[in-house]
Amino acid sequence: MIDLLPVLLGVGLAQAVAVVSPGPSLLVVARTAVGSTRVAAAWTAVGLGLGSVVWGLGALFGLKLLFAAVPWLYTAVKLAGGAYLAWLAIMLWRHARTPLATGHGGATPLGQTRLGAVRRGLFTQLANPKVAVFFGSIFVTLLPPDPPAAFYLALVPMVFAIECGWYLIVAYALSTDRLQGAYGRLKPTLDRVAGTVLAGLSVKLVLDR
Repeated sequence: MIDLLPVLLGVGLAQAVAVVSPGPSLLVVARTAVGSTRVAAAWTAVGLGLGSVVWGLGALFGLKLLFAAVPWLYTAVKLAGGAYLAWLAIMLWRHARTPLATGHGGATPLGQTRLGAVRRGLFTQLANPKVAVFFGSIFVTLLPPDPPAAFYLALVPMVFAIECGWYLIVAYALSTDRLQGAYGRLKPTLDRVAGTVLAGLSVKLVLDR
């Protein structure tokens, strides 16, 4: 297992670089943090971590090869993911003028129950099948043939910890009273900007080859 430690570190570094890149996940967590509650944003981060685990396990079991062998399946997943992101964008536009609940509570389209927050994070991550392709690429590049079971027992929690950990940092950094107060004053404009960006990302997801 000692010899496999550099492999784990390499996978973790590659994932960390990808995680901090701006995308739908960052936008959803940021919007939840400033427009709802820190708890809701934290549970959204948990959902994103679970989504990464799903795609990571899929990559380990050859999902990238399946997508390559059955291109229409990859296209179908992309279309479904794009539709979900577009739906989030529409909800932001529709509720842009809906005032925040007292104490920055959850009376907004991206501020729901804890289970709803986890589900939102999970679906946002699953909306992007390129995550599975990414994991498949780094696994093929870095993983040795037939690693021991203990390696997988360390790999899967690491994938979750990196994804969830980064977005927990984002959630806590953006859920301060000052930022939430500023967001409350500019909510209509900021929600429409966020909705427009999400819509653009949904189109990009669908059109990217």
